[in-house]
Amino acid sequence: MAAIYSGIHLKLKSPQTPWEDKLKLARFAWISTQCLLPNKEQVLLDWCTHALTGWYNKKVEFSQNVLEGLWCYLDDLLHSRKLHTLLKQGKTISLRLNMAQLLLERLQECACVGSKSPVCASTILSVCQGLLSSPALSSVFTTKYELMVSLLAKLCALACWELQQPLLTHSPIMAESEDEVMTESLQTQPISDLVSSQVEPITESPRDQPELDADKPPSKPKENLRSANLFDVLLQVLTCYLSVQRQQANPNRVFTVVTNQLSQTLVLLRHLLTSGEFAPSHTHLRLRLQLCRDIRIKIDSILQLALFPSEHLTSYKEELLPSKEDSGKRGSGGAKGPLKPVSAILSKLSAQGYCEPALHYTVKSNTLSLLFKFFLESYGKGRGESEEAHRMLCFYFLTRLVPILDLGLDGQSSSSAKADQSVSVSPGPKSPSASLCSPESWSLALLAVESLLSQALSAGIYNVAADRIRHGEVQLNFYRAMGEMLFNQTQSSIPAWYRCLKVLLGLNHLILEPDLDQLLSSAWVNSECMEARVQRARQAMVCSLLQTYTKLRQLPRLFSELLSVICQPALDHLRPPLLSEGTSAMLRTCLLDTPPSQGLEICSSVLESIRRYILPELVKEERGAEKMEIDGGGEKGTNKELNIDQERDDASLKLFSLSQLLHVVLFSLKTLDNASPLPIVRKSQGMMEEMQQVVKELLHLLSTEKKAVKTNTSSVQSTPRKGKKNLDHKEPEKLSESKTGTLWEQNTQEAALLLKYTLVEVDTLFHIHCTKYTPLDSAQSRAESETEGCAPVLTLLESLPPSCSPMSCLLLKLLTLQQMKKVLLDTSLPSEPSVVAPLNRAAQFILAKSEFEVRLEGEQVWDGQYGSVNAGSYLVAHWYLITSNLPLIVPYLSREDVGQVADALVSSFLSRQTDKGTDRLPGCLTVSLISSQLLQSPVLIELPSLFSATVHSLTQSIIGVLKEAPAPTVCPTLLKFQEKANSSEENKTIVEDILASSKNREGVVFLTHTQSKTLANLLQILTQLNPDGMNSDDLSSVFLLLLFTLTSTTGQSEQLTANPPESGDDAVFLANLLRTLSCLLEGRNFQSVLKLIHGGALLQAVVSSLLWHSNNGRFQATPSPDWLDLIKAVQGFIKCLVQLIITRNSSVRLNLDQFGSYLTSKEMASRQILGPSAAVTSGKADPGASIMSVHLLLALLTSFCQALSSNLGKSEQMDQTLTQMLTRTTASLGPAVESIMNSRTVSQPASILGQAFVVEVVTVMLHCELSSRSVKEENRPKDTKLSHMSLYQGFCHQILKEISSAHRPMDFLVSSLQFLSAFYKVVRKMEEQGEEKTGGKELDELYMRILQTIHRLLAASWLSSNDVCELEPAVQELLHHLVEKSTTGQFNLLLLLIREGLDTGQLRAGNYKEVLSAVIIIKLLSGCQLPESCSKALWLFAPQIISAMVFLVRSSSQDVSLTLPFTVPTVMSMTSLVRHGEGLITNPHHVILVLGALQSVPLEHLTPLVYQSTFLAVHEALFAIIQCHPQVMLNAAPSFLNVFHRLVASIMQEGRQRGDVGVTGADGDVYLQCSRLIERMYSHIAATAESFTTLSAFMVAQYVTELQKVTLRPDIKLHLTEGIYRILDLCMEQDTKFLTAGLQMGVREVFNELYGSYTHYHKAQRQGEDKYTV
Repeated sequence: MAAIYSGIHLKLKSPQTPWEDKLKLARFAWISTQCLLPNKEQVLLDWCTHALTGWYNKKVEFSQNVLEGLWCYLDDLLHSRKLHTLLKQGKTISLRLNMAQLLLERLQECACVGSKSPVCASTILSVCQGLLSSPALSSVFTTKYELMVSLLAKLCALACWELQQPLLTHSPIMAESEDEVMTESLQTQPISDLVSSQVEPITESPRDQPELDADKPPSKPKENLRSANLFDVLLQVLTCYLSVQRQQANPNRVFTVVTNQLSQTLVLLRHLLTSGEFAPSHTHLRLRLQLCRDIRIKIDSILQLALFPSEHLTSYKEELLPSKEDSGKRGSGGAKGPLKPVSAILSKLSAQGYCEPALHYTVKSNTLSLLFKFFLESYGKGRGESEEAHRMLCFYFLTRLVPILDLGLDGQSSSSAKADQSVSVSPGPKSPSASLCSPESWSLALLAVESLLSQALSAGIYNVAADRIRHGEVQLNFYRAMGEMLFNQTQSSIPAWYRCLKVLLGLNHLILEPDLDQLLSSAWVNSECMEARVQRARQAMVCSLLQTYTKLRQLPRLFSELLSVICQPALDHLRPPLLSEGTSAMLRTCLLDTPPSQGLEICSSVLESIRRYILPELVKEERGAEKMEIDGGGEKGTNKELNIDQERDDASLKLFSLSQLLHVVLFSLKTLDNASPLPIVRKSQGMMEEMQQVVKELLHLLSTEKKAVKTNTSSVQSTPRKGKKNLDHKEPEKLSESKTGTLWEQNTQEAALLLKYTLVEVDTLFHIHCTKYTPLDSAQSRAESETEGCAPVLTLLESLPPSCSPMSCLLLKLLTLQQMKKVLLDTSLPSEPSVVAPLNRAAQFILAKSEFEVRLEGEQVWDGQYGSVNAGSYLVAHWYLITSNLPLIVPYLSREDVGQVADALVSSFLSRQTDKGTDRLPGCLTVSLISSQLLQSPVLIELPSLFSATVHSLTQSIIGVLKEAPAPTVCPTLLKFQEKANSSEENKTIVEDILASSKNREGVVFLTHTQSKTLANLLQILTQLNPDGMNSDDLSSVFLLLLFTLTSTTGQSEQLTANPPESGDDAVFLANLLRTLSCLLEGRNFQSVLKLIHGGALLQAVVSSLLWHSNNGRFQATPSPDWLDLIKAVQGFIKCLVQLIITRNSSVRLNLDQFGSYLTSKEMASRQILGPSAAVTSGKADPGASIMSVHLLLALLTSFCQALSSNLGKSEQMDQTLTQMLTRTTASLGPAVESIMNSRTVSQPASILGQAFVVEVVTVMLHCELSSRSVKEENRPKDTKLSHMSLYQGFCHQILKEISSAHRPMDFLVSSLQFLSAFYKVVRKMEEQGEEKTGGKELDELYMRILQTIHRLLAASWLSSNDVCELEPAVQELLHHLVEKSTTGQFNLLLLLIREGLDTGQLRAGNYKEVLSAVIIIKLLSGCQLPESCSKALWLFAPQIISAMVFLVRSSSQDVSLTLPFTVPTVMSMTSLVRHGEGLITNPHHVILVLGALQSVPLEHLTPLVYQSTFLAVHEALFAIIQCHPQVMLNAAPSFLNVFHRLVASIMQEGRQRGDVGVTGADGDVYLQCSRLIERMYSHIAATAESFTTLSAFMVAQYVTELQKVTLRPDIKLHLTEGIYRILDLCMEQDTKFLTAGLQMGVREVFNELYGSYTHYHKAQRQGEDKYTV
């Protein structure tokens, strides 16, 4: 056979053989093992490539099908496993060198959109991919650098065209002005330009014939490219090219080639892959995110290595740094590198034509920050003296980049020559003004500037001192020019504009200091854009400004400039709010860090501005009126009057801003106390007196204006109100005059009242805390206030107009409240009628009953600031004022007023339940939210009158709902509820009616779905009220009403309504009702209810009602979760009431016997039996065998048994009573359970009850029998046989068989483990009593089977980590019973199971669940109480366990995916051993091993939840070591601190600030909790100072080193700072000196700031505390 196929080579070369046959022969020769050819693989490759080369060189002719077949054949050869195997074995196989040129020409054809490539592009790309997959084959490209460059350029061009296709075909810009031909030419332009300008000239351009192919869209090549994996090939080419580029010995050549041929295409491709604008292209092309990221990383590496190699540092220095020598000498060093590398790079970047004009500026601006990043990484780091030179080099590179953005910078850089040079780099024909005329261009430019400045700030290239001393402030001048440009071209609607200012402020506050007034005006006071992103950026900039000047101790100077800006004429009629919520919070924080004298200086400046600039503007009207009389009347006088009113309007707005600012400042300052210096007290006194004078002048101005208006009303005709504008000129003038006059009066009134309230509040605070301060009101005025009560304030109220603004109303109420406080503080007899009457009047004014009648369509929202109160938020602010001062005003309200407050409380909470889905802004208040918080607070129970009124309101609401429900006849009981006068006789009558209704079911009330929902919301309010706060009458009324609702209401039947109620609603409503009744049972006054109705009768009424509902099919459509919820609620009520009856110890036998007889009666027993009843499946409910009724009865019996058995052992008499009832109840439970087990074969499935429930019932039976037996043991010691032992044994066998065999519900697993615990306890007890019969073999067998079952269950693959955590308590209880009295042999079996489970081979094989099972058993076993012999065995074996788990932790830490499921549980198990091994682990080496394992636990790149679990596990391990093994710390303190430092460093990284908004919500809480644990650990370390004294300085150095790298979130920084303060307490003076001298420059600044705050806050506080310690 071999001879037959040996002539294939000749046939392939023969011209007589058809090409189709040659192709078939070649394929056969490749795959056939019988074809013998010397060097067959090389021969076939050469033949294929020779044929392809000959066809393209016109030397050979064959059909297109053969051509495609040859390319496919070549592709198959290059991708064949056989070829790659031979290459790996070292066989030499190569391709012809001309193959590279052939592929480049084919890619060129694919790049030309208009051309028709004879071969599918995907095939060409696949050939390239196969060729580059092997180093031996890829040598056709890699041996020649230019070929690799050409290949990369062409593939990048293809990728760019592919990504831009959706943009080019659907461009809205082109659709406006271009026709179809132009659109097509634009489509072909990018590829042709790229190929012609960067690779090689094209002889035939597709643009030569644009109209020939106009009707043929380029869909075929596009589809080909998309079907091929273009970007995977591109990534492969990038990787290959990068390795070739690194091998180049001439960096100048690489720089030139990359700059001229690759840089433009690479930056364009990078932008297209990064920009969100082209995200649809990524989706359309199915680009993976990781693939895009990998391509970007390769592009970055190519550009950085080619453009900024270390060899070109000299060239960059020669071009960038200003030379003091001759220009001729500078050229001598140019031979080592490019002459002007910066100019070459920027000229290529600024050149036109390599991308769409619409993309050019975007690509350019994005690339500048990228280039600066590469430059900083390559040349930004130096050592010693060269460090400063490197920083200056980076700065000069920055000065060359910024002009490329065409921002119109005035060239105020260090060197005019450099500025001229940078301008010359920019392209000539481009017009900067034209490119930046649109806001979009400004946005891109500012984003680029922000990125450049941020990188300069983070890299630390600006050293202020060095720049001033050695460089003539060249950097300061440049940054100032940047700042002036930002102010000259104000873009206050772009967030990046504010961020640029913030970065400049971070570089040096002196940059913006000359333009501070313009900064405050443009970026704060007069910034009008209210978009959310802009507001966040503006707030961040303002907060940074406040922080900067606080650190500089120049906050008064900042406020001086701010006040001058505010007092300037407004640019617009209305300014935005001066202080947002975030700005106010930052201002408060800054003022706490400001000396008191500076805070008072700020307040005095505000008052001085009001007196000097605002008040004269407000009193202009009189002078204006005189001038008008001199000038004459008419239109001229009217205009002057209008101008004066407008000026007063402007002044009133400024006044309000200043008053709001003063209010925030004064409320943020530290209050005076007896420790305050006397000069500060005197200065504060003077400031308050000045403020009082300003308030008097403002109030006098308002009263004067009011009198003037009254005197002129008779002579001046009033202007009618009109909603529309009139074309007449005079009437609009009068209308605007009226409006502006009203506006300025309103603003002035609000400002005056805000200042008045601030004055009164602060004056009172100073007077209370500082005895050296003299209050503003004298002794005479105080005496008047005692006699007149609230008369001064009420006189002020009467003098003001009734139609005042919402803010004025609120401030008046605040003033009235403050006056009430003063009266109560100063009056010795507050109960006198002369004092009580004004207080009642003041409380009624604060309450304002009429305002509760306002009904809102949508709920109002308030941000908590008084300055933002308006008509849309007044109700919230008013309700907040009332609820936060209830203890003060409720005693002076009438009963009717208190009832109205309670009604408002209930109705607003109900509206919150209705509007649950409405989104609320974080930090904002609503009426319903305030009401909800009040109901949950302990304040309400301290107000008995309001509490009782709330209960009464709820009762009336429930009665109202029940009265609206339809009933067959008028329900007499409901009428008695409404008319009863809380008399005992009425209550007894109601009880009799309820008990009768529960038996005969007369007078049933039908509830609709809506009424059930309303009652459920009312019940939720009741559950939030503390039942201990209810008096006897309220508790009786509510409980009886709810009991009536339970026994006498039902859902509407289908006969009464066309739409049946939703499934499950009845069960949910009854469950809520039962839980509310259970809650009321816990009230301390519930004895009053039991005096009206016996406990047994109450239990029977509730149970009979529930059974009646069940038998009538009310729960047939109830979903399983809702039904189980109802069962739990019923059981909770039964247990609670039975426990109450037993605890009360009054007629216990009578009550319990009544209920027990009812449950075990023959009627109930007949309901419990399930048989093969056909009625069950007939669709009708069968009262005798309803599965729901059986479930309910079993639940009742079970809960009754549990309540009885839990009270055994308290007294002999009680035990006798309870044991008899237990025996009777258990006897009725047995047949019921057996009937359920037998019904599994019947048509009605018992699985409806649930496996878990049946197991729980049997477990309760077992517990009850065991408890009864323990009580009767003295009388019957030899009776060892349980009545249902065969049932228990069958259950145990079934559970051991099924519990771990397949996926089981979690409740079944827990109940099964609890049953096994009880059953093992019973079997052990029986073995102890009858040991001579069995010898303990049965117990040992059961012991081993249970252990194996536990191990298999914990190792089950279907159990998640959360499931295992849920099972751990039940497993631990079972283990406790197993080892409680285990023998040494049994315990050795357990230890053997553990040793076999800790097998690292299982972990390596991927079966970590097997190992995890043993790990969890160790953790649970270590917490069990063991016999002495077993405890010794465990702790002798503990060192081996610890060593094995240390190895497991180190192995699993290498796989991050195992962190949460395996590493964390193993660390927790080790922690449990360490904690419980206190005093038992004798060798400290084993504890030190645990520290070594903790070093390897991963803490980086974890999700928040995984990070939290890992952090807590490591922290708890450290805490256990430092708490339980202090002797180890003497030798292992460095290892301990290394692990702890990993926690500190990780929380600093995770808790750093990210952009304008930090991590919020659940993720933010995770890191905040971890920071609290760090603070706690610092305090524990400080408490064990003897082990860490010598290492305290080391800990501080580690902390500040990490802190210097990040900017922490304020809340996290607060906890970390408090913790490190504890370590600074341990540092001696020499430690501080050592840190100051030894730390690096940047770290030293951080330490100095930390130590300064420590000395200022913590150390002073600690020394103050030491004064009072002995």
